[in-house]
Amino acid sequence: MINYEFLPKFEKDFKALFKRFQTLDSDFERFKKFSLEPHFEQKIETSSFVKIEGSCGTKYLSYKVRKFACRALMGKGSHSGIRIIFIWESDLRKITFVEIYFKGDKPLENKERLKRVIKEIMS
Repeated sequence: MINYEFLPKFEKDFKALFKRFQTLDSDFERFKKFSLEPHFEQKIETSSFVKIEGSCGTKYLSYKVRKFACRALMGKGSHSGIRIIFIWESDLRKITFVEIYFKGDKPLENKERLKRVIKEIMS
């Protein structure tokens, strides 16, 4: 069983995007059930996640989700432009959601936020 943690800034980002993309809530639940859980619990490989170089350690891995299917963005499929940043701690079987954003609003993740979160989690 995977434990999920949602940082307050992630929740704020999520709420803002949900106002624009009304299917985001159910799409996110499907993402957890059909992408995250099979990958981390059943070791099913996926090309949806990309490790964030320079933000991984021995006890954790940081990922960017590049393929997230959002039904509110019809016709885009998994290339919706929604990006999710999370940290996987295998010893704790825990995923910490750091950031969610729409690529049309900003091209890259907030690396400073990710570094701060890693520093807090790992200290």
